[in-house]
Formats: sequence, structure tokens, C-alpha cells
Amino acid sequence: MAKTIVVCGYGPGVSDAVARKFGSEGFSVAIVGRNKERLAAGVAALEKSGVKAAAFPADLADPAAVGTMIAAVKKQLGAITVIHWNPMAASAGDITTADVADLRAVLDTNVTGLVAAVQGALPDLKGQAGAAILVSNGGAAYDTPEMNAMAADYGFMGLSIGKAAQNKTVAVLAEKLRADGIYVGQVVINGSVKGTIFDSGNATLAGSDVADKFWSLYQERKQVSANYP
Repeated sequence: MAKTIVVCGYGPGVSDAVARKFGSEGFSVAIVGRNKERLAAGVAALEKSGVKAAAFPADLADPAAVGTMIAAVKKQLGAITVIHWNPMAASAGDITTADVADLRAVLDTNVTGLVAAVQGALPDLKGQAGAAILVSNGGAAYDTPEMNAMAADYGFMGLSIGKAAQNKTVAVLAEKLRADGIYVGQVVINGSVKGTIFDSGNATLAGSDVADKFWSLYQERKQVSANYP
């Protein structure tokens, strides 16, 4: 049976590597993001490597747009087997002064959009062997004195709150969907990935290695949250 992965928040780094990894394993790949030019280039590169791919422009912080995108993917590529949620929003760096709308946008990107994607794809996921929801998270999600101090001191408070909420969302989805045979798991990336906006020239992590970690979790289907490295 044909398999499709929806890679949400497509760009260089982890999402491109996940698209390539799952594509090399026989998945058709839907890549999703707001930048149409980046999506077009991504499709061309994936297809050049032998992966069946298609682009679906969408604002992943908009639940209605996410629902429309999921329907479009199913119409063009068939039933959805895997969702990879990878979009990032880093606004509301200082929540004591930021516009609350910026914080809402962070939460919509990390949580509301994810939930909308799951709801839209759920009829497909429930009926498929190998169904999964895979999420990219980061160390900012952790509630430790050290991480909280860094979030406050270096101005990524909104990101930290959004990722913490996403961490909880993954956990409760895993509990809810386990009985339906749907695996839910996340990789918590502790460091900067080469080629991404966080790479200031000293990033040490390779997107391909993170993608391999996702593939390992997907194959084993046991661990809900795994740190990398």
C-alpha cells in the first residue's frame, strides 16, 4: 500500500532530511510551508533524488489553512500515513513586553496547528499500519532552572513556552492514540542544526542524523520522547 508523509514546516536542516529519509524508504512526500519558492526548489531536489514529492503552501499557524492543506494532500497523494510537525516560531522573546498576539502565534504554530493536522488526518491514520505523528522539539521545552534562566536572559521566552506546550501535547496525544495503533513521538534536539536559521557557523548537528533518529523511533514505535544527541 502506498505511504505518504506530510512534512510540515519544510526548510533546510531537519525537515529536508526527514523528507529525504522517508522518501528513500518508499514514502510519497508532501512538503508544507509558507515559502512557495523554497517548496518548489525542495520538490525539484527531492524528485531528482528519486522521491515522489509535491508542495502544499500553507500557514501552519492557521487551523483552517492546515485543514485545507491536509485535504489537498489526501486528494493528490492519497491516504496520509505519517505527519512530521517541524514549524518554528520564535516571537514574543520577552513576554513582559511582547504583544500577546505574538505569543498566541507561537502557541498556534506549536500546538493549535499540530492538533488541526492530527484531526484532519485522523481518519487516514486510524486505518493504516505504520501510522505515526512525529514532532521536532527542542531543549527549550524543558522546565529546569537553567533553561528558564536562559529563556529569560537571552530572549526566547515565547519559544520556550510554545515548545513546553508542544511537549505536553505530544505526551497526551501518545496516550490518546496508542489504542488506535497510531505512534506519537518526538525528538528533542539539544543544539543547533547545520544549515538552519540557528546556525551561526558553529552548529554541530547534522539534519541527516536527526532524521535517522526519527526513523529509528518510527521503526521501534515505543519511545514517546528521545533526546538528540
